[in-house]
Amino acid sequence: MKSYSTISDKEKALLVVVITKKSESKNRKIDEITRLALSTDLEVEGVFSQNIKEFNKSTVIGSGKVKEICEFLKSHPVDVVIVDYKLVSSQIKNLSDAFGVRVIDRVGLILDIFAKGAKTNEAKLQVKLAQNLYNLPRIGQLKGSDGRFSGGGVGMRGPGESKIELDRRLLEKEIDTLKKQIAKIKEQRSVNRREREKNAIKRIAIVGYTNAGKSSLLNVLTREDIYVKDKYFATLDTTSRKLYLNGETVMIIDTVGFISELPHELVDAFASTLEEAKDADLILHVVDPTATSLTDDKEKYYVESMRVTNKVLDDIGATKNRLVVYNKCDLLCERFELKRDEIFISTKTKEGIEELKQMMKIKLDI
Repeated sequence: MKSYSTISDKEKALLVVVITKKSESKNRKIDEITRLALSTDLEVEGVFSQNIKEFNKSTVIGSGKVKEICEFLKSHPVDVVIVDYKLVSSQIKNLSDAFGVRVIDRVGLILDIFAKGAKTNEAKLQVKLAQNLYNLPRIGQLKGSDGRFSGGGVGMRGPGESKIELDRRLLEKEIDTLKKQIAKIKEQRSVNRREREKNAIKRIAIVGYTNAGKSSLLNVLTREDIYVKDKYFATLDTTSRKLYLNGETVMIIDTVGFISELPHELVDAFASTLEEAKDADLILHVVDPTATSLTDDKEKYYVESMRVTNKVLDDIGATKNRLVVYNKCDLLCERFELKRDEIFISTKTKEGIEELKQMMKIKLDI
């Protein structure tokens, strides 16, 4: 068990990491769920972890670990327990009963971050749909938790919260309505895409793991001032800007960041956003090679982050015309050998930016 803290006047959380595969890095999982919690302004009171060989169907984690956490909570009260695993309704209820505190899972936490970050109408619709798809099978548990542990706080806010008390039929009706609204947005994207193709406007999509520096790269390339902050999912809305290469206008699009075990509710809800990457002529895959564990600064994360991003891109059929852009090279103590179509840059010092533009021109045949 490891402890982290931020500011004492925030909601307090206890994190429970579940490790199911030998290949999974304990440090990485602890680091990622901790960063997710900090991104939603929680104070992390402590972190427990358990390697699972045989699942306890009622609570996922073993009874011994449940008792250990209960003892910890007696002297370290928290507002919410977050389990880094996708739980079913009965498991959330059983753990809530055992701990005497609100329990949410990894998916609920990520949805909460997205709910806070959604700004445009499109993003709000997509988040609301994702929340409703997540809440539908858990509607009974959510009603119970809302009454027992109050209606506010992490996991209980955002566009979908006002509908939690509705019955399944009404929730399903709203899901259908949201899907139709998002379908209209998707059709408008198709119209815009056909117009761009008609005008032969090429498009570049910036993709990558969350907090790798995608928005910062867009700012540097286009001399814009898009919102940037050092936290997970600081920006959720797709941003498009014009970029001039050799006198030719291209569109460059900043997409939502990726993360391991991205909830399928979000993949479905954000399908129209991900299509920006799918239909791009070139993909800039931004990677932060300096990212390390909060608990072990020798453990590098960029290889796994690249694997996660590439898997999502491959799953949606995105173009293979990609450049790997290693950002924050000014912070690297030692640089590694680059492969073909890879480059080191720094959005802070502007190192490598002109070379990147030259590579983009070649890839786009401009």
